Amino acid sequence: MDESPAELVVDTEKLSVEPPPSNGSQPTPEELAAKAIAPVKKEFLRPPPPRTSSTSTGLQNDAVSQTKVVSVKEKKSKRQLKRERHQEQKSARNICPLIAKTGDVSSCPYNDTCRFSHDLQGFKEQKPADLEGECPFVNAEEPCPYGMACRFSGTHKDGVLPGGSDARKKNEVNGLNKDVQKLLWKNKMNFPKADAKLKALGLLVKVKPKIKVLEDEKDDETVTSTCHVTDGNGCSEANKVPDTKLDCVDGTIESDEQPLKKLKSVVDENCSSAEANNGDATSMEKVIGVSSTQTEPEASTDIIPPEADRSMKLNPREKKLIDFRDKLYLAPLTTVGNLPFRRVCKVLGADVTCGEMAMCTNLLQGQASEWALLRRHSSEDLFGVQICGAYPDTVARAIELIDQECTVDFIDINMGCPIDIVVEKGAGSALLNKPMRIKSIMEAASGTVDKPITVKVRTGFFEGKNRIDSLITELGYWGASAVTIHGRSRQQRYSKLANWDYVYQCARKAPDVLPVLGNGDVFSYLDWNRHKAECPELATCMIARGALVKPWIFTEIKEQKHWDISSGERLNILKDFVRNGLEHWGSDTKGVETTRRFLLEWLSYTCRYVPVGLLDVIPQQLNWRPPSYYGRDDLETLMASDSAADWIRISEMLLGKVPDGFTFAAKHKSNAYDRAENG
Repeated sequence: MDESPAELVVDTEKLSVEPPPSNGSQPTPEELAAKAIAPVKKEFLRPPPPRTSSTSTGLQNDAVSQTKVVSVKEKKSKRQLKRERHQEQKSARNICPLIAKTGDVSSCPYNDTCRFSHDLQGFKEQKPADLEGECPFVNAEEPCPYGMACRFSGTHKDGVLPGGSDARKKNEVNGLNKDVQKLLWKNKMNFPKADAKLKALGLLVKVKPKIKVLEDEKDDETVTSTCHVTDGNGCSEANKVPDTKLDCVDGTIESDEQPLKKLKSVVDENCSSAEANNGDATSMEKVIGVSSTQTEPEASTDIIPPEADRSMKLNPREKKLIDFRDKLYLAPLTTVGNLPFRRVCKVLGADVTCGEMAMCTNLLQGQASEWALLRRHSSEDLFGVQICGAYPDTVARAIELIDQECTVDFIDINMGCPIDIVVEKGAGSALLNKPMRIKSIMEAASGTVDKPITVKVRTGFFEGKNRIDSLITELGYWGASAVTIHGRSRQQRYSKLANWDYVYQCARKAPDVLPVLGNGDVFSYLDWNRHKAECPELATCMIARGALVKPWIFTEIKEQKHWDISSGERLNILKDFVRNGLEHWGSDTKGVETTRRFLLEWLSYTCRYVPVGLLDVIPQQLNWRPPSYYGRDDLETLMASDSAADWIRISEMLLGKVPDGFTFAAKHKSNAYDRAENG
């Protein structure tokens, strides 16, 4: 790109950039652009607004008070927190969903044992006033699934009717089956395809366990581990496992094998010999990562011969591939890349969408919040999910589970996430330093399912030590159907500009059958055209933060123009998001506030957009820091504010007044541009 490669460092205490002094030596628009300052026309500039720690309305966040609140919560015991949650659920404002839906107190089969309130009169008295607008389910064939709890109940055509299935189920798929979730909770889920592939790759180890049996157990009883060995992608502390021990429910199993190391060639004769030398009738199969739940002896001892493996495995070229060439690909984005936002981008021209990054271990543990990241709307005609894991077994089993329970077109494995908590677990960018681990993960994943497996990587782990060019050919042979390269290293995070020259180098070096996608700093149709023209071998460009700041970038690329969008048109896009959010998260009070939180997260990005008509130099670049300026109308000025209080004002225009004591702090701190997406 043309801008200076200066680091994108923004003082979070003073988010607005002061305009240059008007002393006769004012920089030219080109000089401002070279300094990564948006060259706004002089007539629209204004002095930065004063900053205070809190506003008169109490909506501005105070870091000190936030810290105090957290410290108070940490002192509460788990029992006390559980008691408070139970009391909160029993309060009148948390009416039983069945009663709210039907209006009949006797409709709940749990009666007094229900964990929600049955005080219908009390709920009516304390229920907030209805919001302006109509219920998002008003045109659905079934009645509103939230009944009296809906914040738009006054617009219901026939009042509260019995029945009323959840209308969103007709348009959304990839929910977690309750029976499957229970099996995952109990660690009783079988993964035959993943286990067979892991055995064929020699990733299952036969070890002699040393079992510390409880007094009431028999000496000859076999103990099955119910914990995860890997802890590489989200395991809880209760399941955290040292390198040489498995802390199990019934005892401790010690092993001489290092669980993080990949096995060398394993043959049946060696396994038999090792078992004979052990001389112990009690043996256990240790899986690298998630411990096995198979109980049949033959399932834990047989290794699939190479001939059988070749007959089972599809060659990567035999799989149904996806043509990414020239398609507009919305990147998987943390928090803000939710289903309602993706629906907005689909309307504005996105061709390919991908769910938020989900941690493999959390999926295998049946966490409902993690499975919610896999949900797909009917409008997403070309949809994939992104997962992140540190070990081949957790990735392979998660992929088999997704293939079994979800409807997706492809599965993307994130090997570029720069976030510390992910890297410390050995996942994300940490894999860039372990090419053999990448090989094991890719071979296990691609050999488990028939769906295309794509990979997202960064240029390397350390700045100046790029290594993807040396792996790009092998990634295709290991089973990748496409590779997305973010033109930054892990150490670089989101500072400096993306290295597109290196992305081009990798694209030219890749096999013809392996599509390579570029990612980084695409913020206009000119950026898109330039990357495609300079490297025809590039299949397409993935759009991430550019879509957060201006989701209409997809329209601009398709229509090959700079859209000088008005504030009213931008507000209509926000209205569409709110409506999508109410359909997805619910139109009751909880759903309204959830929608508000995600709307505010998104507004922390959109405020960085500078309208085309206000710029001396177009197009705007993603690394430009906007000065304080007036818009062409009051709404445009409000949308340009980087104050959380102003974001809340915008949310109140769409979702009504915020609750008492409401505060908001942007999760991703977009002004620092350090962790806007997973990588």
